[in-house]
Amino acid sequence: MPTLTTIVLLTCSNVFMTYAWYGHLKDLESRPWVLAALCSWGVALLEYLLQVPANRIGHQVMSLGQLKILQEIISLSVFVPFAVFYFRERLTWDYLWAGLCLLGAAFFIFRRYWNADPV
Repeated sequence: MPTLTTIVLLTCSNVFMTYAWYGHLKDLESRPWVLAALCSWGVALLEYLLQVPANRIGHQVMSLGQLKILQEIISLSVFVPFAVFYFRERLTWDYLWAGLCLLGAAFFIFRRYWNADPV
């Protein structure tokens, strides 16, 4: 259950993170960057309120490296739909290649977790 809770919290956290990092490029495009930064900090606070408990819960059953790779996978899984649907960016093969690289990273960092390699 800690793993599922971690995944759900990190996914929600990444929605806020992605918007905090990139949403101002569309929504506050004509506003001063200082205002965009302050608004982003406000959104980032919501992200941290989810991310910190997610990592604390996840660290009970995962290593630090596993948590980081999991976060990167979730981050790309949230970012791609955000870029395509919110920013209307074109989906390219590069997203697939990046995703495959993350799958490789997940395999290597989680293989002990899956008992594929006892070393």
